[in-house]
Amino acid sequence: MCSRNVAQLDMLAELFERSLTICRPDSLAILGIAGGNGLDRVDLRSTKRILGVDIHPDYLESVRERYPGLPLKLVCMDLQRETLDETPVQLVHAALVFEHAGTDQCLRNAVSLVRDDGFLSVVLQLPSNADTPVSQTSVLSMQQLSGHFRFVDKGNLIAAVGGFGFSLFYELRHELPAGKSFWLGIFKR
Repeated sequence: MCSRNVAQLDMLAELFERSLTICRPDSLAILGIAGGNGLDRVDLRSTKRILGVDIHPDYLESVRERYPGLPLKLVCMDLQRETLDETPVQLVHAALVFEHAGTDQCLRNAVSLVRDDGFLSVVLQLPSNADTPVSQTSVLSMQQLSGHFRFVDKGNLIAAVGGFGFSLFYELRHELPAGKSFWLGIFKR
């Protein structure tokens, strides 16, 4: 994700920062927190609680080590198969999560975590003729993800999230150098 031909990490951090800037959350949940990319952009003057969820315990340990000063609670779980039971937050951010975990239970977990005055921020990877869904890289663990990756139709996601009482109020499409593009959608409850 950070190799020159992929260049996704910086862009994902920028899209996360844009969500933070638009929503100004006092509490935040990051679904699929992985290594914590973008956590350095959280404004701790306003955000007092951060929940990070990931299926990989090693990723969560990495976040714990990299960001010891953050007000973090880290939860190891499978968002696709389990039910998340945490206190709702003002902003839930899910970047490239639904492509791997689907939009059934994972989406129910995401929307259940958004409090009444809150936001759901979603980053989807859009189909591209220029690159494979999971970019070619020398990192073997990234290639293992390709078997679990499924594009999520933006229109279907907007309709599904709308069914939970949310409306899309901000969207942005961003192209990456290798030809991929990401879509950021911010929904308000």
